[in-house]
Amino acid sequence: MNKEETKNFLEAVKSGEISIDDAMLKLKKEPFEDLGYAKIDHHRGIRQGDAEVIFGAGKTPEQMIGIIGSMRQASEKTILITRLYPEAAAEIAKVYDLDYDKTSRIGLIGKMPEPTGIGTILVATAGTSDIPVAEEAAKTAEIMGNKVKRVYDVGVAGIHRTLAHLDDIMEANVIITIAGMEGALASVIAGLADCPVIAVPTSVGYGASFNGLAALLSMLNSCANGVGVVNIDNGFGAANLASMINHRR
Repeated sequence: MNKEETKNFLEAVKSGEISIDDAMLKLKKEPFEDLGYAKIDHHRGIRQGDAEVIFGAGKTPEQMIGIIGSMRQASEKTILITRLYPEAAAEIAKVYDLDYDKTSRIGLIGKMPEPTGIGTILVATAGTSDIPVAEEAAKTAEIMGNKVKRVYDVGVAGIHRTLAHLDDIMEANVIITIAGMEGALASVIAGLADCPVIAVPTSVGYGASFNGLAALLSMLNSCANGVGVVNIDNGFGAANLASMINHRR
């Protein structure tokens, strides 16, 4: 259960819709399930607001199918899988109804939730090559219950492209900026926005970019206020943080 579902559960107990005995049975269940190769954290939604996410890289299809089964048994309505490769997605799709996106490598089992965040999360990329990381962020944010606006290929090589989206920048509640090369987009957008900016360096660039290290250091040294930085290519981490900010009331 996530926080909203927990509140509804407690309201149902209060109203008598769910008996105290049934509530006790549900609460007595183990907070995690040990599958041997994985310990599934069924109480993460209660603690953090969103259910556990499956990191697909390095897991076999059989392991992920087992984890999904455990989460479904615990009544998880929406299951997010990140870094899911097409071959593994094809195997999972034989067992579960899987919505898979090759660009972001995001897999979704269950329904896309309605937005519950207080505003819009803007996802902006410097270049087209940054879109796979951006889509990981955008789709994760949507699955976590946020309205998302995408603005792609607005890097500083053509600053007029950025300025053409001033309304989007100023109306956003949180902004995720995604850039490789020298990573300058985060500083530019943060200088125009009055909301938190989460910067994601990508491994896009030529040799001296050091697979995203140059962009990471540039973002960490931003002179603009209100910039936070996540790890290289970590679109999921940026989206998770943005969603937490966007759900603070």
